[in-house]
Amino acid sequence: MAIRELLYYPDEHLHLSSAPVTEFDESLADLVSDMFETMYHDEGIGLAAPQINIRKRVVVMDIEGDRLPEHQIVLINPEFVSKEGTNSIEEGCLSVPGLRARISRAENVTVKAQNIKGEFFTISATGLQAICIQHEMDHLDGHLFIDYLSAMKKNLYRAKAAKLARERKRAARESQ
Repeated sequence: MAIRELLYYPDEHLHLSSAPVTEFDESLADLVSDMFETMYHDEGIGLAAPQINIRKRVVVMDIEGDRLPEHQIVLINPEFVSKEGTNSIEEGCLSVPGLRARISRAENVTVKAQNIKGEFFTISATGLQAICIQHEMDHLDGHLFIDYLSAMKKNLYRAKAAKLARERKRAARESQ
């Protein structure tokens, strides 16, 4: 297991679409393991492969954050079967640290996906789990939660993100 380096907004790689997974092998299992380790290290509840610069349709989640296998969800090549209702919470993102915004999403979702063995399954989710699934699946198509904001708010967030990026670079230089 390894902690992978996250991409941060406004990195253009975050706006690229991901390709379907076609090989369900040891390297995929290693990627999923690394994604969970990275997500926990950065105190997230979900992570999509594009956030670590991997253009594959892979999502990991643990909304409990307790590292228990029964709470860990892996979605490979996920597709929405249905979306119903409306809910909104203040969302954050590991790739957009320090910034949060209230986003409207479906309250209930059903998703068809594959597991790390390539077997198909369906998952239905509501509340925070449904929102997390939608947030992470957005990453697979090159979308970030801030893409849903007004132009004015997006410009404000872009300025804040640039400032945070400068602070990360300064902290990295100082730690060397």
